[in-house]
Amino acid sequence: MIESPFKNKKITELFGIEYPIIQAGMVWVSGAKLAAASANAGCLGIIGAGSMRPDLLKEHILKAKSLTDKPLAVNIPLLYKYASEHIETALENGIKIFFTSAGSPKKYTSYLKEKGCIVVHVTSSPELAKKCEDAGVDAIVAEGFEAGGHNGRDEITTMSLIPQVVKAVKIPVIAAGGIASGQSILAAMALGADGVQIGSRFACTEESSAHQNFKEAIIKAQSGDTCLSMKEVVPVRLLKNDFYDKVVELEKKCAGKEALVELLGKGRAKLGMLDGNLSEGELEIGQVSALINDIPTVSTLVESLIHEYKSTLSNL
Repeated sequence: MIESPFKNKKITELFGIEYPIIQAGMVWVSGAKLAAASANAGCLGIIGAGSMRPDLLKEHILKAKSLTDKPLAVNIPLLYKYASEHIETALENGIKIFFTSAGSPKKYTSYLKEKGCIVVHVTSSPELAKKCEDAGVDAIVAEGFEAGGHNGRDEITTMSLIPQVVKAVKIPVIAAGGIASGQSILAAMALGADGVQIGSRFACTEESSAHQNFKEAIIKAQSGDTCLSMKEVVPVRLLKNDFYDKVVELEKKCAGKEALVELLGKGRAKLGMLDGNLSEGELEIGQVSALINDIPTVSTLVESLIHEYKSTLSNL
């Protein structure tokens, strides 16, 4: 493992990790194998519970723990119907770090803190970040408009968002959205972030559970091949395909939420990201996909990120 070049220790000390880099908890992508590999590489590995039932989450937690003795976390979208069960499942199986999203941080933060846990909430605006701090979370993930997955409706870009959030709160801020290189990690730190959360770049690694077809589609993606869609339901950045075209067609007709929900149906994200149907599946990925051109191991990726960070810093 490369010696850490990061002077800011807020995130590494909070989580007990080597580098202030968090592997995002993504649906259908970040299971036990990716989380454990990220942890072993010196980052915080997160299991994405949003695509799992409680029994499957338990399996992934136990498997990840068999692959690493480093800290692990679970990401739980609070609007998910299994959120409460996921929290209990994670607690029962020794998880002490929770990343919550897609819901009010007030709902479970106090409960988790009483259990001795670290709580981080994902947000997309300085106003929401302040509410997270008031709710008692330990840190915030401030996620810009560039990110894949579920985004904020305000469309605030990472470069604008991070300094606003840093100004609004006193707790540690983790930057997310459009970060896939050592250079972008340094840029986030320069804007005041204490650490970074990286999703799309980790989605396209060997240990990711994403289908090979999806990984190859990420590599082929060019500038402009993703777009934030379905703001009437839940804003999500999609790689353009036949399903995306159907979403656009409905939105042009000013179709309501019900029509979009009907089109989305059940299992659309699984169909695309896990099963590899690049035509009819929902392919969630960030704008930074246009800069991704390989499928490395997590270990190789993290070494590259650190080398890029150090090289960029030394050239300033």
